Amino acid sequence: MRRLFPVTDPTVPAEGREWSLDELAEVYAYPPRGPWLRANMVSSLDGAAQHEGRSQPISSDTDMRIFGTLRGLADVVVVGAETVRLEGYRPARAREAFAERRAAAGQGPAPAIAVVSASLDLDFSAPLFTAPLVPTLVLTGASAAPDRVSAAQEAGAEVVVAGDGRGVEPERVVRALAERGLTRQLTEGGPRLLGQLVAAGVLDELCLTVSPLLTAGGAQRITGGPSPKVPERFALTSLLEEDGFLFTRYSRA
Repeated sequence: MRRLFPVTDPTVPAEGREWSLDELAEVYAYPPRGPWLRANMVSSLDGAAQHEGRSQPISSDTDMRIFGTLRGLADVVVVGAETVRLEGYRPARAREAFAERRAAAGQGPAPAIAVVSASLDLDFSAPLFTAPLVPTLVLTGASAAPDRVSAAQEAGAEVVVAGDGRGVEPERVVRALAERGLTRQLTEGGPRLLGQLVAAGVLDELCLTVSPLLTAGGAQRITGGPSPKVPERFALTSLLEEDGFLFTRYSRA
């Protein structure tokens, strides 16, 4: 992996070797204050966030290594229900490479998974709910169906009301998680959820992998849904490259 733009330490060699997990963790470290909501997404050259419904075909081994690093740093991973179903989400696992760093930061062995769902149309018999290291959270609205709320709770999930209607309100999602001490927040989409977070102005950072693939077709972009009244400008924080893949990081300007 090659470093194209200085980030924190210009003495790190720019070319010719793979970055260690410790170096990646330093590049992607959360700011000391919180809460901080970061998104991690992948896109093809022509803007597709998926191929045949999944992100894996446009990803790479290094993209997955950064994916693991971002999870290793997070308190919580926020994800939409549709992505949970399409990608077959499982509980986050503890990783020895991040154990010492997490312990020093006062974090548990693995991040919690927080699923955003209005309908609670989820398979509560899946390992994500029955066998997590950290109880899975379900974020929903106050008018969610009581029987589905009960099903989630019976499966061991913690149901968090983050909206007055059927769905969630993005500002309340961030606040509700922070109130539980989950200030290092990571969202992995999908596009509908990320679009809601962008439109509400609560996203602090975007980690975007640009894949050197052209897919054509009608795949979704990394965001969907309503747009903000005024586009928000983000500033480039870091840029890494390997085999034509660009690993970008943008923060609020």
